[in-house]
Amino acid sequence: MNARMFPTSSPSSPPGTTLLVLDADPLPRLGRLTGRVRVEHADASTLAEKLPSADALLVWDFASDAVRRAWPGEGPRPRWVHTASAGVDHLMCPELAASDTVVTNARGVFDQPIAEYVAALVLAMAKDLPRTWDLQRDREWRHRASQRVAGTRACVVGSGPIGRAIVRTLKALDITTALVGRTPRTGIHGPAELDRLTARADWVVCAAPLTEETRGMFDARRFGTMQPSARFINVGRGQLVVERALAEALSKRWIAGAALDVFEHEPLGPDSPLWQVPGLIVSPHMSGDTIGWRDELGTQFLELYDLWAAGKPLRNVVDKKRGYVPGH
Repeated sequence: MNARMFPTSSPSSPPGTTLLVLDADPLPRLGRLTGRVRVEHADASTLAEKLPSADALLVWDFASDAVRRAWPGEGPRPRWVHTASAGVDHLMCPELAASDTVVTNARGVFDQPIAEYVAALVLAMAKDLPRTWDLQRDREWRHRASQRVAGTRACVVGSGPIGRAIVRTLKALDITTALVGRTPRTGIHGPAELDRLTARADWVVCAAPLTEETRGMFDARRFGTMQPSARFINVGRGQLVVERALAEALSKRWIAGAALDVFEHEPLGPDSPLWQVPGLIVSPHMSGDTIGWRDELGTQFLELYDLWAAGKPLRNVVDKKRGYVPGH
């Protein structure tokens, strides 16, 4: 049994400490905090009422934007907010960004699962597996040649832990990979090189955080600069992509295919035209969710709580102005 998950002793919280949880089903396992902190629960309708009396907030419902709507501008508020997600755009608002509240995220939990998902999409599209499944359903025997991935080029946009894990995984498939980040440095290209790199890439993978600079960065102009044989994958945030422009690029065969795991509005409604776009693979925001992922998120929060209760520096502290955890 992992001793880190169940330490023999834990730091005590100050008397009267309240942890507020923005609930989602299933609830987090917080039994280790019994007797150490008062745990309160809230949903979107009660969050605003309960926030001022909370010392810490766990955003377990990471798909909700209730925090952004309910955060108090003045007066008492939590000293620490942790979200069980990599992205923080769903909770960040000007009042929270300007406050002295510390925000942490689930950095580290989703890196390799998302990288594996991207690799699976690359292989599925290169080997034409969606078409194979369609033909099997129709009981049609149609021999085809498929693409070799070794020796192809990829451009990964987003140089955080998820982007770096994607690069490592694609390189294991012998794909030549370039990484693009906010600031150029050793091994990472800057935004000024993005057009040049995407224009040469067979695979363009978006894993960037959502900021004012990145919102809508994949638009009609950028899709128009890509090769007709290129495929596009988004595992970052839905608002990074102009969905109508992507649909047009696929319909007009400006690019060969695409896969979206995140969308501007989630869940994707049954009447969305994206379901019927030719060459588009749609998945329901599941690229990082492997068996046991919720337990990993809960364990990560408990480890952070121990640090916070002991007055020690927290990991995964978000730069609230930038909207992500700065790299090292």
